[in-house]
Amino acid sequence: MASRAFAYRVDDPKEDIHFLVGHSFDKPLASRGAGTLDLADSDDALSFTATITPEMQEVSYVKDILAGIAAGLTVGISPGFRLPPKRAVPEPERIEDEGSDPENGEHNAIIRTVLQALLYEMSVVTRPAYPEAQVEARNWSQPPQARVFLPKRQLIARYR
Repeated sequence: MASRAFAYRVDDPKEDIHFLVGHSFDKPLASRGAGTLDLADSDDALSFTATITPEMQEVSYVKDILAGIAAGLTVGISPGFRLPPKRAVPEPERIEDEGSDPENGEHNAIIRTVLQALLYEMSVVTRPAYPEAQVEARNWSQPPQARVFLPKRQLIARYR
């Protein structure tokens, strides 16, 4: 991800973005529209704080996901996004061919950098696309909050 790739939707407070379990819109944890999800975008990272309300803490799948996080079994964060249409953003991504130079460890890898994306949700997952995107369980006073950081080109998450 390029720096501030999610800015279009993140910078508009009217755009509802959700925090979900496993990319399932039928398993919400928090949302901007409900006032339980705050996002902050900077050149270094996209971060968010999700408040898990006391009512949601009573829901079975929420108890399950919080237990999975605490046990270290469900530790990933994955953004749900799509690229904007080319008519709106002529170059939403950059694709580069690393070339082939086996002696120097280059084996014709294709490198994709997302320059602009429309973020719809962030999800807690078992296996994130970016292994660096991790959730860390902490003890809280109620309500628990999740804090996640998405730096450029990689995803790193902390659950506090």
